[in-house]
Amino acid sequence: MSEQPLFSLRNPWFSASVGVTAAIAVLAAFAGLIWLPLAQPDLKLSGMWDAICSAAGVPRVSQQGAAIQPDFKTSNVVMTSEMLTRHDQVSIGRGATLAQRCAICHGPQGVSDANSPNLAGQFAAVTWKELNDFKTGARVNVIMSPFAANLSNQDMLDIAAYYAYLPRVPSNKLDPTMAAPAIVTIGAPMRNIAPCGSCHGDVDNKAGSPWLGGQSAVYIKAQLQAFAAGTRRNDISQQMRNIARQMTAEEIDQVARYYEAQP
Repeated sequence: MSEQPLFSLRNPWFSASVGVTAAIAVLAAFAGLIWLPLAQPDLKLSGMWDAICSAAGVPRVSQQGAAIQPDFKTSNVVMTSEMLTRHDQVSIGRGATLAQRCAICHGPQGVSDANSPNLAGQFAAVTWKELNDFKTGARVNVIMSPFAANLSNQDMLDIAAYYAYLPRVPSNKLDPTMAAPAIVTIGAPMRNIAPCGSCHGDVDNKAGSPWLGGQSAVYIKAQLQAFAAGTRRNDISQQMRNIARQMTAEEIDQVARYYEAQP
């Protein structure tokens, strides 16, 4: 019987097993960390190191280019909870004069009969953001875009202050007895949809989210459909687009009719 030590490189069987194991490990590492990542047609990697990092779960940004920019304008507004919460009486007065040009669509007192959004009592930060987005092209509308193009920032602040000062007026379809649909009160957790009321009132209000009570059902439905289709894209971090894409047509209709009936 051989007296050769078992775990010794002088043992041909031990040397062969170590060599085969090492070769398999190298081939597996090469295939898993380099060849397979680089072979994926939809995965854009700048080189071997990016492929290794990607396979290891540590994505790297290529040094050859910065972050990918969308091919459309996005909102540059940063919302805070304290934004435009203090109303300047002089600003409100100037806004009342400027808002005369808005009355044809939004009503003399900020309440529309033309399925345009009701602006009376709307948060000033919301109105200012939307005007700013129309001005910069982040949100596009055949009527509002040309109107906002010539507004100064002070003009937009004044208009927003004026409408926020006006009292909210219930729609002519007010129905406080209407039960809130599940999508408003609890959302749809399995589809990653937060309750509408957690941002738009009833449960809580998130900075920059418009108050929807009393808005036209036609308008709300049109905006949700626009978010879902991607034709409206001025929501910050795609919050509304991600939600609207997951909503069913029935849920969109329920939300629109419910908020229209609220004060």
